[in-house]
Amino acid sequence: MNALFQYLLRLGDDSLILGQRLSEWCGHSPTIEVDLSLSNLGLDLIGQASLLLGYAGEVEGQGRDADRLAFHRDALQFRNCLLVEQPNGDFAQTIARQFLFSTYSLALFEKLTASTDVRIAEIAAKAIKEVAYHADLAADWVVRLGDGTEESRGRMNEGLDWFWRFVDEMFEMDDLERSLADAGIAADKTALRTNFDEKVNSVLAAATLPAPVYPYPVRGGRVGHHTEHLGHLLAPMQYLPRTYPDAVW
Repeated sequence: MNALFQYLLRLGDDSLILGQRLSEWCGHSPTIEVDLSLSNLGLDLIGQASLLLGYAGEVEGQGRDADRLAFHRDALQFRNCLLVEQPNGDFAQTIARQFLFSTYSLALFEKLTASTDVRIAEIAAKAIKEVAYHADLAADWVVRLGDGTEESRGRMNEGLDWFWRFVDEMFEMDDLERSLADAGIAADKTALRTNFDEKVNSVLAAATLPAPVYPYPVRGGRVGHHTEHLGHLLAPMQYLPRTYPDAVW
């Protein structure tokens, strides 16, 4: 299948699934301010997903738009990384996931602004303004929780330890992405890891938190091998469009 189409699915699915996860906090956050913040982050990610999946549908040429790709694929057809589909857990765990993903995403979109694919470069240029805010917000909360009370510190540390097993997958390059990177379309993600580690370590130092324990890396999302959590996430997300496929909103 078209390599560019698959790459756009990976980018778009990351944003879509994490946006959906964040939407689950609406009305359940610790404060109204946090509730609005997480909702806005989710909306930003859904907007990015709409642009990326819309372009993917054009590249595929089978008449599927962003909505069709979002709501009418089964779990095995999604190409998001495993980190974004994990349950929210408590607030600290959600922040740990957001911090790791946004730090990665910021480095990625910075590189993609120079993509030889004009559409990808334009989407990245728009998204980077949003992602920079996401990364700053998450980093601020890591510091506040890590250098806060004994309980907040423990929860923040546990959240980072839990999600660290999914970090390696975000930076993996397979033949598909290497071929697109050689053409100047995709980013060489292996070259982003040093910058990612430096930023993460800087924030952890400010938060007086230890480096995460490095467990056995978990991977598979890029080829459709997902955890059970993705199916549970897609069921409510896709219910209305699948039940009423001809509905007009």
